[in-house]
Amino acid sequence: METNYSLGIIGLGVMGRSLAQNFLRNGYPPLGYVRSANIPPDLGVAATNSLAELVQSLAPPRTLLLMIPAGDPVEAAIASLKPLLQEGDLIIDGGNSYFADTERRVKELEQAGLHFMGMGVSGGQSGALWGPSLMPGGSSAAWPRLQSMFEAIAAKAEDGAPCVAWMGPGGAGHYVKTVHNGIEYADMQLIAEVYDLLRRGAGFSNPELSAIFAAWNEGPLRSYLVEITAKILARLDEQTGEYLVDLIQDEASQKGTGKWTSQNSFDLGVAIPTINAAVESRLLSALKEERGIAAQVLGGAQSYAGDKQALVAAAGQALYASKITAYAQGFSLLKMASQEYGWDLDLAQVALVWRAGCIIRAALLSDITHAYRRDPALSNLLLDSAFKEAVLSRQAAWRSVVQIAAGIGIPMLAASASLAYFDAYRSARLPANLIQAQRDYFGAHTYQRVDQPGTFHTQWE
Repeated sequence: METNYSLGIIGLGVMGRSLAQNFLRNGYPPLGYVRSANIPPDLGVAATNSLAELVQSLAPPRTLLLMIPAGDPVEAAIASLKPLLQEGDLIIDGGNSYFADTERRVKELEQAGLHFMGMGVSGGQSGALWGPSLMPGGSSAAWPRLQSMFEAIAAKAEDGAPCVAWMGPGGAGHYVKTVHNGIEYADMQLIAEVYDLLRRGAGFSNPELSAIFAAWNEGPLRSYLVEITAKILARLDEQTGEYLVDLIQDEASQKGTGKWTSQNSFDLGVAIPTINAAVESRLLSALKEERGIAAQVLGGAQSYAGDKQALVAAAGQALYASKITAYAQGFSLLKMASQEYGWDLDLAQVALVWRAGCIIRAALLSDITHAYRRDPALSNLLLDSAFKEAVLSRQAAWRSVVQIAAGIGIPMLAASASLAYFDAYRSARLPANLIQAQRDYFGAHTYQRVDQPGTFHTQWE
């Protein structure tokens, strides 16, 4: 049986097929696996419907890439593959699996003499086909034999560097991808809020907004999400001739990675309010019928009557400051997780891997890399000199935009959360002293004093 395949790929859906074609084009022919008795003729890569044949067609040590939904499907695939594999073989989970599941699978398969990796893959169908951002982690022993192959298929940044690097042991790779998606949620929500303020609040047309976002994409806001926003706003519906964005239902779905980011931040005690606000905004968007009733009962937003061009300029400044704050929160979470789980994440390297191929690729990622190279122990991006200046110079515009939105009734949960985070983080004293007094009053939870050491309790009545 032919054994000149570089790897086996289980799951030839949109992402799996695109990655398979990418491997093939770059000189690493894969063999795909499909469950169907009749293999589709248009896959573009060789395939089999026999797991045994798939494994036998790979020369040891074998590499098998799972591109299937997280959870039970991954467990079932591992269970089916284990009896067919031998010591030193490798299973890679390229889906959006929960990082703790990956931690467990690495340990379980190591006991069976097998390697297991959890790899974050970002970039969607186009990225998978032409160059994704890849975030592998897990069994480090297998990485050297894979490095050249994955560097070949990964996206290349402007300096030619491949957007793939070893993240760390255990679930590090999948965790980095989870936080990437959390930042993605925040970035998308921030853009949507500015769009809402300018469209519904200030009355800009879709062509005008498309031009605004296209212009922003030529400056510090240059990023994939700003770029595609400009294109989306210009797109006409082929059936009606109307702008397509106006015909799309205002309910945003989610697959869970944003929620995982929020949930884990609570476990680690890290504040990420912009990301949390983005998750909550999607939850609010799902209340479509209820929101319609509330609009009739409570009324809606007002129109902005001020200088529209000044608002556009301020909105661009506010969007950039809010984006910096969202990235600062995400990287603070990565820093804490690295310490908690013993991953030793290289945050400068994470930013490098995100520079191309992934959904949150943006010009500011190079600045983030420089920040962590200047100070690998940097506790928060807002303390870096470059980002400090970027935010402080935009502070007046940022406040103005949030105030205007609040004044006319346009919700900006994420932008407001970003500004509040900034103000809280730079407050030498917060009102938690009152909260501690309240806790001691009703629950005798004790408190500490600023003028003397020790723990205290007061009989308040």
